[in-house]
Amino acid sequence: MAKILELTDLTYPSFIENNSSVIFIDFYSDTCGPCQTLLTYLPSLAEHYKEDDVVIVKVNVAFNHKLASKFMVRSVPLTVLIGKDKMVKRVEIGLANIDRYFKMIDKELGKGKGFFSKLFG
Repeated sequence: MAKILELTDLTYPSFIENNSSVIFIDFYSDTCGPCQTLLTYLPSLAEHYKEDDVVIVKVNVAFNHKLASKFMVRSVPLTVLIGKDKMVKRVEIGLANIDRYFKMIDKELGKGKGFFSKLFG
């Protein structure tokens, strides 16, 4: 089974510095119902992208205030997609259908697009 990483205020700086993958971050809370549903999606995402250059991570906002502040988390669940260039590519607030997360990651990877779409977005 593919691995899901748990980032903290302390581990994030070295993780992001030493990583050149597409990164999908789930900011969650233990007391949030939609967050718990999204957490059940993470194993499917991790398994689906285990052969791709994608890392699936989660961050508990209750214990990682600096990281939540850095990403301006005001509501959970919040998902952030970071590209290989270490820039934030997409942010989603709230719970979406799992297919939306697959499409979000696929778009960043350039999957399922024609030749010209890959060149011109």
